[in-house]
Amino acid sequence: MPRITLITRQGCHLCDDARAVVSRVADDLGVTWQERSIDDDEALREQYWEQIPVTLVDGAPHDFWRVSEDRLRTALA
Repeated sequence: MPRITLITRQGCHLCDDARAVVSRVADDLGVTWQERSIDDDEALREQYWEQIPVTLVDGAPHDFWRVSEDRLRTALA
């Protein structure tokens, strides 16, 4: 299971920013990550549509709207 899950939607500029942060941190720390879209999953849409993008670490909610690189690194340490 990936350590980081990024929940996004199409056309979301905050999602683009979050994707860049998650990718950089995951690459630097050698951890796996996945991206899931609320456009493809109704359950995710119902749960997170007002908070996109959402970052989960080890399956637990971590950040929403903006991803803090420092907080993400700390959570993965």
